[in-house]
Amino acid sequence: MKVSRRIFVSGLVGLPFAGGAFAQDSDPFHLNGPARQGVVLRGTVPHDTMLLMLGDLRIDFAHDDRFIIGLDRDAPPEIILRADTRQDIIIEHRLTVAPGNWQIEQVDAPLLGGAASSEEFQKLRAGELEQIGAARAASSDSEGWRQDFIVPVKARISGRFGAQRIYRGTPASYHNGVDLAGGRGTTYVAPADGVVVLAADHPFTLEGNLLIVDHGAGLNSAFLHSESLLVKRGDKVRQGQPLGQIGATGRASGPHLHWAVKCWDARIDPMTLVVA
Repeated sequence: MKVSRRIFVSGLVGLPFAGGAFAQDSDPFHLNGPARQGVVLRGTVPHDTMLLMLGDLRIDFAHDDRFIIGLDRDAPPEIILRADTRQDIIIEHRLTVAPGNWQIEQVDAPLLGGAASSEEFQKLRAGELEQIGAARAASSDSEGWRQDFIVPVKARISGRFGAQRIYRGTPASYHNGVDLAGGRGTTYVAPADGVVVLAADHPFTLEGNLLIVDHGAGLNSAFLHSESLLVKRGDKVRQGQPLGQIGATGRASGPHLHWAVKCWDARIDPMTLVVA
């Protein structure tokens, strides 16, 4: 009966050579940056990994052993990244997750968007959330997740990721994306390659004309409040390709593009993906 050997990593870890000796490596996953709430990290799995886990979530890795993980806006202060290898070795990397610096925002818009009552709102949202959930769960073979992202439109940031929003005195959930204050009708583009998994054919209650693009590996972008969409579901898009035009549909106090990113279930600050 084989017994797995568990190797814990907090600072240094022993990694076995073929002959049984151990080498020291402070990060066997070669993560590309520090762990912080609201970021995506890219890395490479150790040799002969057959299973990769982030906490309780299984993480897929590519044929070249590359992977990405997302740390949610409310990620706990510590989370374990674990690789199980074919040599029955378990390698655990304890990530200390730095907190984000979230702000409070006052928004002059109704909490329920275009709905007249909470009953109407709940009725409308059921179908909308079902469509959004199905789109977010879609998985394409896009390799856009490997790219350095670009901003969809060069504009002033009018709302930052992670902020707690107060709608005319009523607290709501935190702001799950970044707002780019381009003028009505301004064209925005794909921040990275991807496949369109949702292009709403009518304005949603909160999101308005909603577009979702899957970048592969569980990473996707949502674009809210568009005046019009220039692509349709199933389209493969390239980085820099026009996707839509900025508007103020749905729950919006004025024309802007709300760009939201998820990595599986983790809400990510889109601007952390952009390379200046």
